[in-house]
Amino acid sequence: MKPGYKQTEAGVIPEDWEVRGLLSTVRIANGQVDPRNEPFRSMTLVAPDHIESGTGKLIEKQSADFQRAISGKYRFDSGDIVYSKIRPYLRKAILADFSGLCSADMYPLKPAGDVVGGFMLPVLLAHRFTKYAESVSVRSGMPKINRAEMAEFVVAVPPLPEQRAIAEALSDVDGLLGVLDRLIAKKRDLKQAAMQQLLTGQTRLPGFHGEWEVKRLGELARIQRGASPRPIESPIWFDENSKVGWVRISDLPRSGLFLRETVQRLSPLGVQHSRPVDSGSLIMSICATVGRPIITQIDVCIHDGFVVFEKLQADKFFIYYLLKWIEPGWSKRGQTGSQMNLNTGLISGTCIKLPPAPEQTAIAEILSDMDAELTAFEQRREKTLALKQAMMQELLTGRTRLV
Repeated sequence: MKPGYKQTEAGVIPEDWEVRGLLSTVRIANGQVDPRNEPFRSMTLVAPDHIESGTGKLIEKQSADFQRAISGKYRFDSGDIVYSKIRPYLRKAILADFSGLCSADMYPLKPAGDVVGGFMLPVLLAHRFTKYAESVSVRSGMPKINRAEMAEFVVAVPPLPEQRAIAEALSDVDGLLGVLDRLIAKKRDLKQAAMQQLLTGQTRLPGFHGEWEVKRLGELARIQRGASPRPIESPIWFDENSKVGWVRISDLPRSGLFLRETVQRLSPLGVQHSRPVDSGSLIMSICATVGRPIITQIDVCIHDGFVVFEKLQADKFFIYYLLKWIEPGWSKRGQTGSQMNLNTGLISGTCIKLPPAPEQTAIAEILSDMDAELTAFEQRREKTLALKQAMMQELLTGRTRLV
């Protein structure tokens, strides 16, 4: 063991740190208030869905009145931590900078006088506490952690100056994440505005004139639905060593034009019972999550929740962006059953405005450049978030000292 460190129930920590029970560092509020009465009905009501997983970021603020809350809620003050006790693996907690209410699915935690809230928030979001919370959730058979289970957890607590230094260092990273979030949101808004202007012909690029044509998608491509081997769960259809991917909606990336990998791969027999799609093809989801296009960069097969646009007689990237633009509208036109879906007839009959080929390419290039810039910022955010996680691991165990 490194000099200056000691072995404890909380792991190896610096000798001047102490081990304390979690509920000696924070106190869980008792008693509930009626959100139908003032001043509570006008207060912000925080629920687990309003918090981003793993980051400590509040993504939405709505009053109790707006949410039509009627059941009892807990009150919290500025400086308190609001922690979601359900589904602890989602790691949802915030350090409040305002007074408000939280749902009964959350704990309002008031830091003790010798504990810094900005230090305790990362403790609750860190791997060690999350792993513990998950384990007791399994033990109790419920996806939540209760007061007694929280009381059993021990925390490694540094002296107050070091708590403040740790909180400040992690807050600086949060500040950078906030800047990137705002920049990403701005870039998305700019891209959305550009799509509206360019894909509808409201704004023409310099040097392009000519009339746009109205075409049905079925005139521009042969739209073929995928096929699924049955029963889908049978292992005979799959082979992890195969080079042919099996596309599921969960494989589609959150951003970007291309599908570069899939979780599952089909065996030769599976390929025979599905629809093979060559690398470089434009496909689109038509079931559940409808209307999401993607361009394949690997050989894949698609099941009957996708269509492929074969023999496309237009710029592939222009059509991709056009499909992205009209994606929100598909849900109003699709068939409803157990889940929303589109059929090939509806897609084929959809009319679009198509500029001359050179203008299609120019528009697609502009939007592609905007996408590349947006993706770069999103990747930078992911790297910054990973850096914060690494910093938490170092600082909360005392392996790296700031004081």
